[in-house]
Amino acid sequence: MGCGASRDPGVGRHGRPGSVGEVVVFLPGLRVPRTVDFTLALGDHLDKSTVEKLSALRARVVEMAMQESAVALKPRRRAAAARHGGSSTANLLQALEDYLPVLLGLVKESSELRNKVQFVWANQEDDAEETSMADAWYEVLSVLHLMAMVCFLQANSLLLPRSYGDGYGPRVSEESRRATVDVFLKAAGYLDCAVNQVLLQIPPEKRRALPVDLAEGNLKALSLQGLGQGVDMQLGLAIDNPKATLAVKRRLACEMVKYWQQIKDSIPELPLSDGWAKKHTLFVKWKYAEAKAAAYYFHGLILDEGDTEKSHEMAISSLQASEEFLKESKRASEAFHSTPPTSRISTPFGTTKYLLDRIPKDTLSKLQNNQDLYTQQRTSNTGTSQTITPPPPLPDFPLALNPEEYELPKLDPLWKKEVNH
Repeated sequence: MGCGASRDPGVGRHGRPGSVGEVVVFLPGLRVPRTVDFTLALGDHLDKSTVEKLSALRARVVEMAMQESAVALKPRRRAAAARHGGSSTANLLQALEDYLPVLLGLVKESSELRNKVQFVWANQEDDAEETSMADAWYEVLSVLHLMAMVCFLQANSLLLPRSYGDGYGPRVSEESRRATVDVFLKAAGYLDCAVNQVLLQIPPEKRRALPVDLAEGNLKALSLQGLGQGVDMQLGLAIDNPKATLAVKRRLACEMVKYWQQIKDSIPELPLSDGWAKKHTLFVKWKYAEAKAAAYYFHGLILDEGDTEKSHEMAISSLQASEEFLKESKRASEAFHSTPPTSRISTPFGTTKYLLDRIPKDTLSKLQNNQDLYTQQRTSNTGTSQTITPPPPLPDFPLALNPEEYELPKLDPLWKKEVNH
């Protein structure tokens, strides 16, 4: 997926794949770091052991990121990689976490070291293949972004159906769905730190030179995506829980709409000639429509519990709106998966499966039960599904999910030796 991956017949522009596997969680590929020479840049300023540790830690990140980019979202190659060394994503995440405390010495201990090294990273969504910048804060920003994308990879892997040998066929377990909520919040925390603690350290003129992958709006949109998909998992679990009330499900669905609205508002203008960027835009469209389908569906069911003609009318319009948004989400999903790099639709589960099963049936049933009301107010264009009246506004609930708090780590003890040196 990343630029550092070896090319194969399925690889397209910039070394990116022509196709990927099943995608439940969108991530725009992996930005892979290019090799840099710390000895040349820092040899005259730092102790040899410090330079060697920096070099070794970053070389490990480069190697592992390149390997991960080659198997990311490729189920067969990922399975083979797992058999030969456990969880590659967990190992890469650990390598990045080990690198950060040493890297931060370049920005926290001495400003004269901050601009000594020219850091180069391959891009995924930007028109430019790679971005080079002599600023260690750019490196920190890139590391945090990669850490978040690795979390998204982990979440996508957890949400793919698997067999449990119990005769029920492949499925996404409740345990996996619960685990992904924590993974999503961790990813959102890395990105939140990138925006609020790191991006501000980069001067405005350099910020304007950042690739669209690291633009503030994109970082915010990806952080919010983690929260939005986390709520999606919570809603799916509530749907499966017989004790969860309609009010709880509606609240979660309405929160999901607010997250995806904020994502839509935050995401920067992406170069739609590029596959990952176009795919990103379609993913937001797909999930935003699906969230509105869920919210109007549960809102309609609650309104239908009223005993007035007005409440039944609003219930019908809400259910019809949910059906239209469900159709829109299906169209956006198909467009997303068919856009290069092409991807496969995973077996529906949780919220998506429930909406696909229930909305068409419940909307038809409600129209049949209220045929007189429907006939009186139906529009003249009977050949298509039309909303009788504009759907009532959705309730406005405060957002409950927040990113997991993440602070940049303390400096590696070797920097104390450097001060003495």
